[in-house]
Amino acid sequence: MEVSDIMTTIRQRKGIKVTEVAEDHLSQKKNVKSDGRVPSGGKLWKRFSLIVGGIVAVSLGLLTSVYVATLHENDLWFSNIKEVEREISFRTECGLYYSYYKQMLQAPSIRQGLHDLIHDNKTESLRTINILERMNVYQEVVLSILYKILPIQQYVEPVYLYIYTLFGLQAVYVIALYITSWLLSGTWLSGLLAAFWYIINRIDTTRVEFTIPLRENWALPFFAVQIAAITYLLRPHLRPLHERLTLLTVFLSTFLFSLTWQFNQFMMLIQALVLFILDSLDMLPTAKVMMLYIIQVTGLLLVCILQFFNSMILGSLAISFNVSVLLARTIQRNLKTGGLLNRLGKLFLHVLLVLCLTLLVNNFIKKILNLESDEHIFKFLKAKFGFGSTRDFDANLYLCEEAFGLLPLNTFSRLSDTFLFYAYIFVLFPIMITAAVVAFQNLSGSANVQPIDKMEKCTIALKPGAAYNLIHTVLFGCLALSTMRMKYLWTSHMCVFASFGLCSTEVWGFILKSVHLNTPQRICVIKYLVPIATLLYLSHKFWPGMMDELSELREFYDPDTVELMNWIKSNTPKTAAFAGSMQLLAGVKLCTGRILTNHPHYEDKSLRERTKQVYQIYAKRSPEEVYRTLRSFGTDYVILEDSICYERRHSRGCRLRDLLDIANGHIMDGVGDNEPNLKPSAYPRFCEEIKKNLPAYTLYFTRVFQNKTFHVYKLTKHK
Repeated sequence: MEVSDIMTTIRQRKGIKVTEVAEDHLSQKKNVKSDGRVPSGGKLWKRFSLIVGGIVAVSLGLLTSVYVATLHENDLWFSNIKEVEREISFRTECGLYYSYYKQMLQAPSIRQGLHDLIHDNKTESLRTINILERMNVYQEVVLSILYKILPIQQYVEPVYLYIYTLFGLQAVYVIALYITSWLLSGTWLSGLLAAFWYIINRIDTTRVEFTIPLRENWALPFFAVQIAAITYLLRPHLRPLHERLTLLTVFLSTFLFSLTWQFNQFMMLIQALVLFILDSLDMLPTAKVMMLYIIQVTGLLLVCILQFFNSMILGSLAISFNVSVLLARTIQRNLKTGGLLNRLGKLFLHVLLVLCLTLLVNNFIKKILNLESDEHIFKFLKAKFGFGSTRDFDANLYLCEEAFGLLPLNTFSRLSDTFLFYAYIFVLFPIMITAAVVAFQNLSGSANVQPIDKMEKCTIALKPGAAYNLIHTVLFGCLALSTMRMKYLWTSHMCVFASFGLCSTEVWGFILKSVHLNTPQRICVIKYLVPIATLLYLSHKFWPGMMDELSELREFYDPDTVELMNWIKSNTPKTAAFAGSMQLLAGVKLCTGRILTNHPHYEDKSLRERTKQVYQIYAKRSPEEVYRTLRSFGTDYVILEDSICYERRHSRGCRLRDLLDIANGHIMDGVGDNEPNLKPSAYPRFCEEIKKNLPAYTLYFTRVFQNKTFHVYKLTKHK
């Protein structure tokens, strides 16, 4: 595009934005000769840099994959332990998800395996549920089918195909982070720094090596690919073919992310808010934002169809918000015209309209579908942010879990130790100031294009990709600060954002200009010198520790759980139904294939009610009442855990027995205050009294297994 073409564009569109024109003008100024051709030497160097950067990206991704796989092997001696021990190492919900992979492999045919998942009667006793509708396990289905149809059975054990697939996705994750940083800064050096920060901050950026089947470990690599694709899509003047391919990449990554994680709707909602904020401030091309809204809705609806019209997706705020924004934009077409006050007034009405439409659409869908599956989330959020206390068992169960609490302060000390947090804050503030100025210019109309020779002096430019990643990191940072479990969405992107800033011409230009030291030569030196010096220092400081970590050898050791699983397999019928804690029962299903009364996938209202009733084994209830409750769920055996009955991990008020006492209206054990209106229970705690073998208990329960950790009781079959 010639300079004369730019001037023509400016004459045709007086309201063109600084974010677009400044970037185009500067790039043309650098790369265009007087005859309009790109120098051949520049092309060669660009190709060489692209090849080298690509090789570095792939190498770092593969090294990360090997690194986490080695840590997993060294921590558990996974290759040497028994199969039951391997399965027990998949703790809590991880074991539940892996059990469906195992179930598909053991099925006589793929069709029968799919039928058993769609008509499952082992996950919840006395119920037949559709696992593909209820849970995000398509990845297990696809992987099991691949294992069956590919000629690899003689070379790879099923468990290794599973874990190596997830470790391989870490390579995709790191490469996507690398590319995003490279796209933002223009140099692959920033990608190298982002990947290195991700690896040395492993404790805070991933937990794949010890929670392998967790849904986020499947989903986050695709989310990172989506962010990289959106960053590229927001570049101006993409070729039509490149734009179509990028949109396809955005769609596929959005779809795969949504298909593999049950929390997809909340992440998509936050991302839609990012787009809404930037579009409202006129910092992104509206046409591309509309395409991204449509991609989000299409991806979620396609996942909804594959999950047999999962009602939680249909009733999600993400779909309601996206639909509302698209409707509002058709109603209000002239949002981006007028002066500052006029624009602010239109923007206020637009935000109000979108919020009202979102609430109306969401309530309408929920009433039609009679949807209550996500009410526990809103109860939790209401209590978490101080909108009244609650005695609701489900909400308190989340509130008392560390993973759903505020982000601990020691996270920042670890991130600061690697300079990541310092670099992040150093980069964040200049870009936030730039974004605020650009937003004001856009809203006030002062961003209308001025003569080209004056542009650099009188405006501040912000690339659309940088603007998107800025609001993305701010909103996901707020999410991480409020909920520790979501920190992995923020810390990985923190690596990208900090490394981009340290290698950014715009960031260093802003800083040097503010201290009156801005020259092109200084910017060029600093933007390469600082990241190289940072990499050298981090390598010197953390490389020996990483080598020591790789040399540490441990072994899986949980003899009590192994003994329990072996006893269940050898001494109980295959049709026996077990009750107990959600976490333990996931392992029971995986290791023994027995029927469960409840499990850790907590996104169903009826299951939450059932879990609360089963957990009365740790409350102050009579043996008759507990027996009657368990038998109503078809329970044959109940497993009691001393670690829950005599829990010390949580403080008073957050122990499971305390949550049950509060929900039942009973006074808690131990010294301390109680909430008003709580009363003493007429019965002692069931899990303690049953061990005394009193006649009132032996009438209904017979102890059949015991070790240092677990007590298994068989329910008497009364007529």
